[in-house]
Amino acid sequence: MSLRFLRDDALPHGVAEPAAPLVRRLVCPNPGPFTFRGTNTYLIGRGEVAVLDPGPADPAHLDALLRATEGERITRILVSHTHRDHSPGAAALQARTGAPIFGFGPHLTPPGEGGEGGDHDFRPDAALPDGAVVETADWRATAIHTPGHCANHLCFALETGHGAGVLFSADHVMSWSTSVVSPPDGDMAAYMASLAKLAPRDDRLYLPGHGPPLPDPAPFVAALAAHRREREARVLDALRAARRATAAALVPAVYGPDLDAKLAPAAARSLLAHLIKLADEGAAFREGDSFEPR
Repeated sequence: MSLRFLRDDALPHGVAEPAAPLVRRLVCPNPGPFTFRGTNTYLIGRGEVAVLDPGPADPAHLDALLRATEGERITRILVSHTHRDHSPGAAALQARTGAPIFGFGPHLTPPGEGGEGGDHDFRPDAALPDGAVVETADWRATAIHTPGHCANHLCFALETGHGAGVLFSADHVMSWSTSVVSPPDGDMAAYMASLAKLAPRDDRLYLPGHGPPLPDPAPFVAALAAHRREREARVLDALRAARRATAAALVPAVYGPDLDAKLAPAAARSLLAHLIKLADEGAAFREGDSFEPR
């Protein structure tokens, strides 16, 4: 099953563009190897607006959000997860609008335990557990807890007067790339379970945290799960060939010679997530940073 990414996204930074009925998208100017062209911020509703993922603490992006909603009232700030490219902008937006902040909860992994990429200052005004609902007279969004990329990650299933079928997939499923799964806050077993949680849904459109909208997402989700299973099989084959290895040592064998050197550390983190999953399932044995096949 082929995994085809969408990397054609011409939306200029700071411009709000319709993405679905009652939804507009802005791209924050924070491009990078893990953020693509930048973090997507979504404006939900008209007149009374919710902002989903205000992004990093970026004054230019904040000004763009306020320009895009001029004459409207921002009444809610929703946060999909507490990585620093998604949630820190919530505090500045709240200071300008007074809108309450909603999210699953604080970042769950302390900095000294592998949570260096987290926004540890984030505290929502209202917690959204799995199945919680945020709604106005015009739309309704249901929170779906989808850990794996981040332990407190939420997707949001949107229903409007135009019907259901739009899912804000944040960084769990992105159109332009696979998601980074970096232990301990990232968990490959949880990530695969979260993919399986979305698989039976009949959403017609995913609006991801980075990259363009993803139409007809079901085949993509299936291909993404197959890709991860194939990667895990290669990890186990490489571990058997090495007999004993760290995640970093397995990167060349699993990813091949064409991997961009700048991405090697992230690749090693992803391999570590696979190795931990294999060890938890009894297919490998872990001793410190090294793993052996069983």
